[in-house]
Amino acid sequence: MFRFVLLLLSAITLSSTAASAQQPLRLMANTSPPYADEKLPARGLALELVEHVFASTDITAQITIENWSRALEGARIGVYDGLATAWYAKEREQDLLYSKPYLQSRLIVLQARANPGRYTALSDLSGARLGVRADYAYGVDLAAVPGLVLVEENHLVQNLLNLLNGRVDFVIGDQRTINQQLHEYLNDKVSQFTVSAIELPAVARHVAVSRELEGHESVISAFNSALEAAEKDGSHQAIVSKWDERYGGSGR
Repeated sequence: MFRFVLLLLSAITLSSTAASAQQPLRLMANTSPPYADEKLPARGLALELVEHVFASTDITAQITIENWSRALEGARIGVYDGLATAWYAKEREQDLLYSKPYLQSRLIVLQARANPGRYTALSDLSGARLGVRADYAYGVDLAAVPGLVLVEENHLVQNLLNLLNGRVDFVIGDQRTINQQLHEYLNDKVSQFTVSAIELPAVARHVAVSRELEGHESVISAFNSALEAAEKDGSHQAIVSKWDERYGGSGR
């Protein structure tokens, strides 16, 4: 009888451990084409990369697309396990453990082709109107540019239309996102835009896991190791190249 009880307890423990190990990693991403969007193939470049990397680990990533504020807050308080497409921010590091960057993105400043000016630094935009997205972290100090007026819109395509209609003088945005939006909505007007000579720092995307999650360090370690392998075997670059060729753009 005693032996039977021990065997029963062992079976329950093993069953519980197996069930725990099989729990999916609940990641969130905000809608941001071409990186994450339910309407896109494989739900976007970033999500295809993240799922490809996790596929070679023992971790099953379950990614849900949400608005950014809900995704960030959910990861911070542990409702979700983490973020699939996070930009690094020092103030978030106390709550989130970041992976190595799996994708670089380039920020550009667009101007109308009819504008003959040459602009090589953000300071050259002093006194101008710059189209920006609401609640979007660009990673550059736009407030430091004297007299720069930030014209906020909820969607990038609205900024692009404002540039066409003369309501703003410039638009700042992610190069891949701009290429995708022009391809999707303004394909016949692409020639009316040009990229300024302003060089901005590249930004990187990471998987970021809540420090409240048990085993968060092992999750990130597994992702980093699998990412390194995907970069070495060329499968990572193949996915990036496929998406960049789709919209004729690059993040570098």
